[in-house]
Amino acid sequence: MITLEQTIAAIRPCDPEAVAEARAHQDRLTKPRGSLGVLEDVAVRLAGIAAVSPPPVPAPAALAIFAADHGVHAQGVSPWPQEVTQQMVGNFLAGGAVANAFANQVGATVRVVDVGVAADLPAAPGLAIRKVAYGTADLSQGPAMTREQAVAALEAGIETARELVAEGARCLVTGDMGIANTTASAALVCAFTGRDAAEVTGRGTGVDDETLARKIEVIRRALHVNGLIREGGSTGAGGGSAGEDGRNGGSAGADGTGGGGAPGDGAGAVPGLEILAAVGGLEHAAIAGFILGGASLRVPVILDGVIAGSAALAAAALAPDALDHCVAGHRSAEPGHTVALAHLGLRPLVELELRLGEGTGGLLAHPLVCAAARVLHEVATFDSAGVTEKES
Repeated sequence: MITLEQTIAAIRPCDPEAVAEARAHQDRLTKPRGSLGVLEDVAVRLAGIAAVSPPPVPAPAALAIFAADHGVHAQGVSPWPQEVTQQMVGNFLAGGAVANAFANQVGATVRVVDVGVAADLPAAPGLAIRKVAYGTADLSQGPAMTREQAVAALEAGIETARELVAEGARCLVTGDMGIANTTASAALVCAFTGRDAAEVTGRGTGVDDETLARKIEVIRRALHVNGLIREGGSTGAGGGSAGEDGRNGGSAGADGTGGGGAPGDGAGAVPGLEILAAVGGLEHAAIAGFILGGASLRVPVILDGVIAGSAALAAAALAPDALDHCVAGHRSAEPGHTVALAHLGLRPLVELELRLGEGTGGLLAHPLVCAAARVLHEVATFDSAGVTEKES
């Protein structure tokens, strides 16, 4: 198995020459400069990822749905019973979920990865068993995972990315399934961005006011018990905020466990791997590894909603340049997703008030990402088309 340290060492930022060439080519196409808005930035990013302009069209796509359960479910943060995680895995494998319908629409394959479902799943086509544990521990009582479990889940995500690319995928889409995983997501967003739980915690699958209040208090308790809140109430996190280039400002430590500045003065900052282990889920860790694996192979990764956004915060703390290889597929209705995207410096392509997960928003964005690449391949330049440019 490719180790976490080897993968991080292989990650490079977008190729500057390809970026410059793609940007210059955009400006020569038969359209007003900048008229395709964010799609122009996506096309340039794709060129930088592939280190060539024009970049290859990122198709076919492969969706990986990482499934795991959460010990914090015992705190009453979700009205859904925990066995729904296992049942939905069966639904994915049978082709009956929304993610399956959207994957069929865009021609994406679906791989379901068990990294922490609290049950033994029978072997089935399309299912990869990479179980690290039968769910996490209750993050409100102590660390959700050991450091070793977090690394194992990260490496399961890395290996999944490598397998899908070896099978022909040219774009990776993040997916997730885990009852109560929006609680862990909000805790991760708090820990990495310094925001309060009330600012980033949403209703997930549709909780009532009482459950939402309980969820917020559970997250605050988790941050306290795991030493992620300093005196004065601010959180101490690994990985800095996004810089002007849209990448996370922190840098990975020599041991590959993440680092960088924390919100505030940075004193007593907690490395990214420790934060992930303390309040993350096994699927969050696997998605972070999936992002790192795609980045190490120079394959674009389309992020889904708040689960992916919080996992991307962990990936960025471990390897800031991994963000160069990410595209934010959509903005979730969950408030923590907006906070995470702002911290990462990523602009979502779609905003439809989705809060489903599974990779659905990322799949909907895939045709837009492909369209951005096709522009550089298929649109004529002013010179080649004999079209007169705008006067200076």
